[in-house]
Amino acid sequence: MRFSLEKRDYRSKKMTILVPIVSLLVSFILGAIVLSISNANPVRTYAAMLKGAFGSQTKIQYTIVKAIPLLLCGLAVGIAFRLKFWNIGAEGQYISGVIGITWVMQFWTFLPTYLLLPVGMVVGILFGAMWGGIPGLLKAQWSVDETLTTLMMNYIIIGYAEYLYINAWKAPRGNMGTILYPEAAWLPRIWGRVHAGLYIALILVVILWFVLYKTRWGFELNMIGKNQQAARCQGVSIKRNIILAMLVSGGIAGLAGVIDSAAVTHQLTKGVNSGYGFTGIIIAWMSGLNPFVSILVAIIMAALETGSDALQIMKLPSAMGEVMQGLILIPLLAGSIFTEYRLVLHAKHKEAGV
Repeated sequence: MRFSLEKRDYRSKKMTILVPIVSLLVSFILGAIVLSISNANPVRTYAAMLKGAFGSQTKIQYTIVKAIPLLLCGLAVGIAFRLKFWNIGAEGQYISGVIGITWVMQFWTFLPTYLLLPVGMVVGILFGAMWGGIPGLLKAQWSVDETLTTLMMNYIIIGYAEYLYINAWKAPRGNMGTILYPEAAWLPRIWGRVHAGLYIALILVVILWFVLYKTRWGFELNMIGKNQQAARCQGVSIKRNIILAMLVSGGIAGLAGVIDSAAVTHQLTKGVNSGYGFTGIIIAWMSGLNPFVSILVAIIMAALETGSDALQIMKLPSAMGEVMQGLILIPLLAGSIFTEYRLVLHAKHKEAGV
């Protein structure tokens, strides 16, 4: 008697739903083990994190605010992942968006104040799209490995952003970061700390769902991801779609940076490399690349981050929240095998598919 993996004839819809759910449960079990090793009560710790994320109106607002850029980065990564383009560079594209809007806010003083926000948002999106388009072009034209290029470009832009806020664009009088954006150009708030970026993110979810599931371009992306050779035989341009998908992916990640800086930080500062782009990878995988499911996953990941502040009361480092996020990815990647393959039990005289 032995087990083997056999390729499914088609992607299992049941496993697509079950794998993220089971993976999340397994990650919480692994987290409980880590907490136990750290001499912490897992039940009390999870309860404290839950209260830290949703225990009051203010905490709910913080969680929603944190979920907005996470959702956008998850959507950005998900577009590239649809055609099996492994965009690990959403973090850098996010930072490019922040640099773009900061450039407008700080130096485009010839614009009326009411135009700074819309123009800054457009420029930030274009900066993110450009930073995403470079590895897309390299992949499409010369088959350069996108995992390496997107990952390394993160560190290039992080270093450049550090140069800008420490030196070239540094605010006067020794303040860390750039000068604050004009208050009239801040993204308005709609409920406490929750800002209008929430509307933008939710509208984008609907638009992307329609584009990915109801349009020809979405069908082409899906076809390329499943079988490039078949897509090429059907007349689908692989190069054009790779470049276009990465422009859109980078633009959405740039939009995440634009919204967060225009509504929360109001400047380019040291905390700009916040890890939203890397967490977006987990969100894209857990949601099965579905924009609507990404909303729920983004809230879960945001709650893990905001709830981790409560861990310090229990004499645990706040970094434990990042550990919990990382533990989610491991079972998720392992479980994703079962959406493409099925486990088969081989006996002497019979075979049973599981």
